[in-house]
Amino acid sequence: MKRRDFIQLAGLGTGAVMMPAFAMGRNVSPEAFFEKSVDVAVKKRLADAALNAAKSKGASYADVRIGRYLNQFVTTREDKVQNIVNTESYGVGVRVIANGCWGFAAVVDASNEAQVAKAAEDAVAIAKANAKLMKEPVQLAPQKGFGEVSWKAPIKKNAFEVPIKEKVDLLLSVNDAALKNGANYVNSVLFLVNEQKYFASTDGSYIDQDVHRIWPIFNVTAIDPKSGKFETRNALSAPMGMGYDYLQSNPSDKLTGVTTRYNKGYDMLEDATAAARQAKEKLTAKSVEAGKYDLILDPSHLWLTIHESVGHPLELDRVLGYEANFAGTSFATLDKWKSKNFQYGSKQVNLIADKLQEGSLGAVGWDDEGVNTKKWDLVKDGVLVNYQAIRDQAHIIGEKESHGCCYADSWSSVQFQRMPNVSLAAGKTPLSVDEMIKDVKKGIYIIGDGSFSIDQQRYNFQFGGQLFYEIKDGKIAGMLKDVAYQSNTQEFWNSCTQVCDEKDYRLGGSFFDGKGQPSQSSAVSHGSSTTRFNGVNVINTARKI
Repeated sequence: MKRRDFIQLAGLGTGAVMMPAFAMGRNVSPEAFFEKSVDVAVKKRLADAALNAAKSKGASYADVRIGRYLNQFVTTREDKVQNIVNTESYGVGVRVIANGCWGFAAVVDASNEAQVAKAAEDAVAIAKANAKLMKEPVQLAPQKGFGEVSWKAPIKKNAFEVPIKEKVDLLLSVNDAALKNGANYVNSVLFLVNEQKYFASTDGSYIDQDVHRIWPIFNVTAIDPKSGKFETRNALSAPMGMGYDYLQSNPSDKLTGVTTRYNKGYDMLEDATAAARQAKEKLTAKSVEAGKYDLILDPSHLWLTIHESVGHPLELDRVLGYEANFAGTSFATLDKWKSKNFQYGSKQVNLIADKLQEGSLGAVGWDDEGVNTKKWDLVKDGVLVNYQAIRDQAHIIGEKESHGCCYADSWSSVQFQRMPNVSLAAGKTPLSVDEMIKDVKKGIYIIGDGSFSIDQQRYNFQFGGQLFYEIKDGKIAGMLKDVAYQSNTQEFWNSCTQVCDEKDYRLGGSFFDGKGQPSQSSAVSHGSSTTRFNGVNVINTARKI
């Protein structure tokens, strides 16, 4: 999965084609989702068989992941159901250190101890073979064992237990609402994921976790019958680490304004209705005049800028060049961190890594190498203070323990450093969006994510959006179109002058963030309140024919 695929997915035009690539595992009937996970006692016996086999063959460390991965994708267009995909994947992955080097092997549908023991022996053999080419041995940060523990996502309603008909009816009602309010075409999709993961290691941990994620999305298209020109508006939903309860709006979360904002619950029907009207309005919106503007960026937009210009460049493996041949390196090199005074942004900028935030995509109790998750600063008062590091990286930056951000997207994939939730802290001084706008003389208010481009060092970039509103002398003056802003990461974050308070704080995120070779996909949230950036370069993206 390429990093941009989730943006294309939001367009939904290729959704039905792309879904099989996401739906790893065998196709199953919906009834399979009601089957109970493998008993914890059985998992422990399988894990012990692998750990003992690995140690008997000379491993100095070993961990085992037993995973059951469930996916469901419901896709509709106008008044028709296009596709319903249900998949299940189950197996065991074993990772070891032998002769100072990593080795990994996996086995599908492991049903007995002999199978997983053989996988462990294979992993040790691979590690010993790899060790012949090793430049320096693996250094693991110490990690205590937690014994037998568990963690479950705090969902209120398991989305997999909701009948397919109810999900289809919701999506078709969303489509109908959009069509009745001016849309010519509409697609809608509901993505559901459940990861049932068991981890055990020679450190003495036996960790059972149940992770849930949900993402409801749509795309509406409005066409001008005279010119044939069209405009679109995608859903303003955020993928969440929640159950079906996410699809319930909370009246207290609706803060009014040019668009509805969603803090906890999401009203898909209401958003589709607004989207159809706004797509029609975009047809007659004024094309932006290029120039310098103060930008007011809604969290539904800013999450993507955070993801690309903060989340990725502060991945330590990227900083060290491990990702260079696939996805580039990072401008935020170790010398900048070591200086202890590299101004990543203005003093208003506090960027936080967090694997604990309830309802977020990245929230778990322990990561995929048995480290208890936590929260830490990346940028403090504008200054770069840390990176994202796992057990075999921590010593490089002088850390005594892992940050707990190691993840694999399947039992058959080896775990490696992945982005935690990375968010911009809310402002400490009370400030609403309306109050922020009142002080803007010449600006643009941007809502929703759109196309983007960023270089291999995560430095120079360009971002679009879904909705754009001109601000003149402290007031919204009307809708704009053809808007994109250009900057570089350091210049952009140093132009940050105001951040709304925590009442406006909301999450966005990526459901399918790609990284690695072979590529793996992970899910990560990014939170913020509405934020102001002064004097940013805006271009007109309209094509001249």
